Amino acid sequence: MKLAIAKSELQKGLARIQSVVEKRNTMPILANVLLDASNKKSKTLILAATDLEVGIRGAHSAEIETPGRATVSAKKLYEIVRELPNELVSLEVTANAYVQIRCDRAQFTLAGNAADEYPTLPDFTSGKTTPVQSLFLSEMIERTMYAASADETRYNLNGVYFEQLPETGKVRMVATDGHRLALVDRMLGGTLHGLHPGVIIPRKGLAELKRLLDEEDGEEVELGFEGNSGLVRKGDVTLVMRLIEGEFPKYQQVIPKETVINLTIGVENFSRALRRVALLSAERSRAVKIELSDAVLRLSSNNPDLGDAQEELDVDYAGQPLTVAFNARYLMDALGSIKAKEVRLGFKDAPSPAQLLPTDDDDALAVVMPMRV
Repeated sequence: MKLAIAKSELQKGLARIQSVVEKRNTMPILANVLLDASNKKSKTLILAATDLEVGIRGAHSAEIETPGRATVSAKKLYEIVRELPNELVSLEVTANAYVQIRCDRAQFTLAGNAADEYPTLPDFTSGKTTPVQSLFLSEMIERTMYAASADETRYNLNGVYFEQLPETGKVRMVATDGHRLALVDRMLGGTLHGLHPGVIIPRKGLAELKRLLDEEDGEEVELGFEGNSGLVRKGDVTLVMRLIEGEFPKYQQVIPKETVINLTIGVENFSRALRRVALLSAERSRAVKIELSDAVLRLSSNNPDLGDAQEELDVDYAGQPLTVAFNARYLMDALGSIKAKEVRLGFKDAPSPAQLLPTDDDDALAVVMPMRV
């Protein structure tokens, strides 16, 4: 293999794959990037990386003199390219799978591996993807992913559940870790292939999808599901995610059917007060107590080793008193994801979960489980 490519194009492609490559060293070759210039006529260099759960493949314009394939350390190649002058970069595979990098008067040689040893990324049957708006999909991920569990023993909660509602045609994302839940519905347009009855997209796959969606170029992506894989295509970049196999819990049972105590409160003021009071909460529980009475919401925390904190907020409320405690971080995460100026808080009673509804969006909600006071 021998080719020339613009430094900016190569750097962009290598930067995109850095978070995908395997860092745990379980299979050394997964720390590599696949350089594929086997099709001389296409005038493109394919950069691919995978950790066997998430894979990404991008096509980049290049002048190919000799077609071929190779794999080298993704991290080290990126570090080298990033420091090169803004000139054409020459890549050439030499004996024993070594890759020679030249740019201006700089020259490097990286040890590589045979490309035949690199895992292949799955591809999709033609016509199995649907165009969706990048902005809406990115927003749905942002509003739900924070609630996905990081506990690997609960593998079916280590992602976001994605389903299409037959009664409305809207697409729903739901995430929960057992202590909180986030849900959002959006009309993305069209029927998504392979989404019935629902799939669980892993946290890492969602993070890479969000990163791809937020790149400036392109307002739409192609999205589809087939077998145990999800595929997203945006221009010359393809992202493949291995779906989580397992049954997502019946999340509807967690969402309160009715709330007796309801009030509307400004998100910014509530979040800031929570953040201040949480400074003196117990390190382990992060517990903050909420006491609701006529026209006042009082926040308080106590840490035997540090002291205590208290703050009051004026609210439009004249119902029955309520005392309940929450993990402050769970509440702040929910408020931060809602993206509204005001939120409706709903409670059935102190032991029941609290519901947070943005006042300007009937298709999103968050649920947070209380703590023992």
